[in-house]
Amino acid sequence: MTTHISSTPSEGRVLTDFAAAFPELDHAAPDYGYLRSVAQDLVPFGRLVGTEVTEIGADRAVVTLGASGGVVNHMGTVHAGALFTAADIAGALAFVGAAAPRLFAVERLVLRASTVTYRRPATGTVRAVAVVDERELRELLGDTAGGRHDLTAKAVVLDGDDVVTSKFVFDYVCDVVGAPESGR
Repeated sequence: MTTHISSTPSEGRVLTDFAAAFPELDHAAPDYGYLRSVAQDLVPFGRLVGTEVTEIGADRAVVTLGASGGVVNHMGTVHAGALFTAADIAGALAFVGAAAPRLFAVERLVLRASTVTYRRPATGTVRAVAVVDERELRELLGDTAGGRHDLTAKAVVLDGDDVVTSKFVFDYVCDVVGAPESGR
């Protein structure tokens, strides 16, 4: 599915499925506040769990999660699944922020594999802070022919005292569409 968007900063571009989620994005001068506001409701499960997208930038994304209600386990700590959800969303949004200038060319980003190390129980409000691999990102953003790329994001989850409670590595697969041929 593609969505043709007109009368936006991306006027005349055909936005692919993934990029169509951010139709008003000005790729020449990305508005990270706009990306954050759209991303907040992009993952319904994240909203159900209670995640809040607090930052998306060119170099990282931050997602917070309060330890209340259904995210606390029987031991009174934040459930591992909730921590994973916050970190996964932060990892994907770190990519969104870093790829904002060429987000129009992203057809899909899908999590393929992940690893996690839980270091200590997470209590209270936690923050998942994620970054993407810069080398892989440069390769992906430089692809004007179109193709499939591997992309790695790393995230740490910090408690209210900025102590690392868990570390995550996410392996994504990302499809990029080629640039239209000139003269057509």
